[in-house]
Amino acid sequence: MAVTCYTQEFKTPIAPSRMFKALILDSHNLMPKIVPQGIKSIEFIEGDGGSGSIKQTNFAEGGHLKYLKHRIDTIDIENLVCKYTLIEGDVVFDKIESVAYEVKFEASSDGGCMCKMTSEYHTKAGAELKEEDIKQGKDKAMGLYKVVEEYLLANPNVYA
Repeated sequence: MAVTCYTQEFKTPIAPSRMFKALILDSHNLMPKIVPQGIKSIEFIEGDGGSGSIKQTNFAEGGHLKYLKHRIDTIDIENLVCKYTLIEGDVVFDKIESVAYEVKFEASSDGGCMCKMTSEYHTKAGAELKEEDIKQGKDKAMGLYKVVEEYLLANPNVYA
């Protein structure tokens, strides 16, 4: 099994605690509300959202994915860090064993934050991931971050 790591980050004018609450703590409520054309529902199938919980994202009809399951490995509310692992999906697991993520929200001097995500792709023996496959997933994740940022800018009291 090979491991391929990627890091991405982006700056946002939104405070780190608000981004953390929206994207990590309350994503199961927020995402289906603000991107219903992409995400049908997010539900906890084990646990209550803390470490060890398993969260299933169900995508809207017509997309290339039907669902993904993530296990929350660590949630650090004080330091605004979440580690979670993609453990199951209906299409992605022909080449991948799992994908481990770490997401951090760090305060910036202007009151906003820097969002940093590290992804570790654990591929099956003999499988090779193409850069374009990973780029597509990264682009979708960045798109969600931007939608959340826009929503929070338009609704300054939400998660304040």
